[in-house]
Amino acid sequence: MIVIVVLAAGASSRMQGRDKLMEDVDGMPLLRRQVLRSLGTGCEVLVTLPAAPHPRYDTIKDLDVSVVPVPDAAEGMNASLRAGISAVPDAASGVMVTLADMPDITKGDMNTVLKEVNFCSGEKIWRAVTEAGDPGHPIVFHKDLLPRLSALSGDQGGSAVVRENRDKTRFIPLPADHARTDLDTPEAWADWRARRVVT
Repeated sequence: MIVIVVLAAGASSRMQGRDKLMEDVDGMPLLRRQVLRSLGTGCEVLVTLPAAPHPRYDTIKDLDVSVVPVPDAAEGMNASLRAGISAVPDAASGVMVTLADMPDITKGDMNTVLKEVNFCSGEKIWRAVTEAGDPGHPIVFHKDLLPRLSALSGDQGGSAVVRENRDKTRFIPLPADHARTDLDTPEAWADWRARRVVT
């Protein structure tokens, strides 16, 4: 069993007062859209959010997910990662970590990564890359790595664990720049919308 942890507790500090996860995409907030895509894989989904009250709660309150509040979210991404990992059921064989602010990641992309996971292979990490081979998200971590992820601090995500296990990592190409496109500023949003082709 693989559990998906959607990291969505960031402060949108570069958005000039806007919340990037509440930006409208395809008629709904980005957070709701990406959580629905995660649910579409059939996996159990956990979503980390800032401490309540917060508008993000309302946008997913009717979805079949487990919400994980992150009271120390101001610390950075690893506070969100620790909280999410701590809520993963003991029965899970691994965890897919995905970022809620990456609008190009589709349900199909997640399934592409999930289909490559083989817990008997000796590999510990399965990581999406762009067509050009640049590493990104989502990333699946073997359950053996969860204690290490739970010990991280700061704002570097799981990069230290990824570096330590590079020789046990499978890299999985996704279309175009799906694995790397994240939108942290109003300018990035405007550029993405201008270039986007809706299918």
